Amino acid sequence: MKREQLPSYYPVFLNISGKRCVVVGGGQVAQRKVKALLEHGASVEVISPDFCFELKQLAESKAINVRNREYQAGDLKDAFVVIGATGDSETNIKVAAEAQENGLLVNVADDARSSNFVFPSYLRRGDVTVAVSTAGRSPALARRIRTKLEKDFGDEYASLAILVDEVRTEVKRQGIKVNGDAWQ
Repeated sequence: MKREQLPSYYPVFLNISGKRCVVVGGGQVAQRKVKALLEHGASVEVISPDFCFELKQLAESKAINVRNREYQAGDLKDAFVVIGATGDSETNIKVAAEAQENGLLVNVADDARSSNFVFPSYLRRGDVTVAVSTAGRSPALARRIRTKLEKDFGDEYASLAILVDEVRTEVKRQGIKVNGDAWQ
C-alpha cells in the first residue's frame, strides 16, 4: 500500500497576541481551538449559526466576538489565522479556499490537505513550550508523546528558563563569550 505524501511542515511559533483569529464553527472542536487561541492572547472571532455551551459563555463574558450566522465570503478579511471547524466539509473547503486566496494561515480540523499549517500537541511550562507533530497523520500519537514528555518536564523548567535568561543577559552585558556546549 502506497502512503500519501504529506508536506514537510516547518516548525514555527507564532506571536498571535492581539491578532484577529477567526474560527468558523461552534462545536467542541471549535471550542478547543478557541481556548488555545485565547491562551496565547489572540483576538478571537467565532462564526457559526449555533454555539456549544462553552462558546456561549465566552461570548457572554466578551472573551470572544461572535457572528451568529453561517460563514460568508469576506468574513476572513484582515484575519491573521483562520480555523475551519464546522464539521461540514463543504463549508470548511470554502473557508480554506478564501483564506489561501488571501495568503492567510489556515487550518481545517481533521483535514491537513486543506490546511497550510497543522496544530501540534504541546505542553507549556512558563516560557518553555515543547511541541509534537505527526504532520496531521495521527493527533492521538502526538498527544501520547506529549503526555510522556509532560512527566519529564515539570514546573521547574519555567523557573529555570527565567534564571538562564538572567544569567545570559548578565554574561552578554559583560561581553563574555560562551559557546553552546558550555551552556549545556
